[in-house]
Amino acid sequence: MFERFTQAARRAVVLAQEDARERRQAQIRTENLLLGLYDAPATPESTAAELLRRAGVERADLAGEITRLPRAERTLDAEKLALLGIDLDEVRRQAEETFGPGALDRTRAGKQRRMFGHIPFDDASKKALELSLREALRLKHKEIGSEHVLLGLLHAEGGARELLAARGVTLDDMRTAVEELGRGEASG
Repeated sequence: MFERFTQAARRAVVLAQEDARERRQAQIRTENLLLGLYDAPATPESTAAELLRRAGVERADLAGEITRLPRAERTLDAEKLALLGIDLDEVRRQAEETFGPGALDRTRAGKQRRMFGHIPFDDASKKALELSLREALRLKHKEIGSEHVLLGLLHAEGGARELLAARGVTLDDMRTAVEELGRGEASG
């Protein structure tokens, strides 16, 4: 399927993986893909980024909110430790209060969590990418551009859709905006 992606759409996926790695996530999530859309170059930027800006959605605002979203793997760890009477958030707070911000990340265990190589997509991200193909086919576009990935993110479950919905961005509105681009092929 990736052979049908435009350069901007491919770059968005690569950037999503880098974002997931920087956040030390075990999987690429829809939020990572959303941020990747902003950073993927086309001429001069991805079509999706332009559509999002027109809708009043800025990357910096999303990045801040994504940091505050609960991560599934962190939630599971915290729940397991809570069964033992350990409050993971309190441990982290005390460690950072005593040793400075990011203290636990500087430990040997924290460094081992740093991931290299391929990071898999979570189920919602896989679904969003599949739906981006369907959106391109629906519009009779030969390639999958960043705008189709955006539509896939709005269609699939996940944090990206929730963040965009909170800003009033809907699948129907974005479909209309993509159709109004008036291009016979994917643009970026």
